[in-house]
Amino acid sequence: MDPKIILHTQNLCIGYANKPVGADINLRLALGQIVCLLGPNGSGKSTLFKSLLGLVPLLGGQVLIQQRDLKLWSRAELARTIAYVPQVAEGLFAFTVVEMVLMGRSAYIGRFGSPSAQDKDLAHAALARLGIEALAARVYTQLSGGEQQLVLLARALVQEPKVLILDEPTASLDFGNQIRVLKQIKALKQQGLAIFLCTHQPEHARRVADQVVLFKKGKIMAQGVTETSLSVAALAELYELNPTVVQQHLENTIF
Repeated sequence: MDPKIILHTQNLCIGYANKPVGADINLRLALGQIVCLLGPNGSGKSTLFKSLLGLVPLLGGQVLIQQRDLKLWSRAELARTIAYVPQVAEGLFAFTVVEMVLMGRSAYIGRFGSPSAQDKDLAHAALARLGIEALAARVYTQLSGGEQQLVLLARALVQEPKVLILDEPTASLDFGNQIRVLKQIKALKQQGLAIFLCTHQPEHARRVADQVVLFKKGKIMAQGVTETSLSVAALAELYELNPTVVQQHLENTIF
């Protein structure tokens, strides 16, 4: 296997309480690569992400990380290798933004340790990188949805991962912050990270992805190089739309 392949799934079956929502899922993610997942709501995209992270037990198949079965990884090891940015973080206490970001260092600090000066510097650097350092002392739960999403991304960055999994990272962001986040995603790829992201915006996939995976009803409908796989015909089939409608929309949104 290519040594750059850091995450590999084999005949994956995913779901809850023995009720499959997806099957026969075979994926490969390499260092320095961006793979984008597209599909209608309810396709099982979030369940797939949680399954890759071990947050939802597999119903079948195998997830290999650095050619090692997911079952053999401790939570701390995973946190130092893979960072996950969910669509939203719920049920949180009133932590400040910088405290939220420092939670990304927990795999390095240990259960009874406290953040070092270096940890705090990394947290502030991540906030500055995303243009939100001014929010450091604010209470996370009092931020807008878009601001919260940027904080979650900063938290993921301070984990210093090799793999970044992003569940609709631009969904609640305004136009300016969407551009800022897409720019950061491309920069992280240049630093050698493997990035697997989900989006509902094909134009974002075209801007950043090396490969796309079209996912529908728990199945991979198509996957491959973005330029050839993200066609009007494929998008029309994926979202059950008339190809002419898809073509007109893309002409109006991609300059």
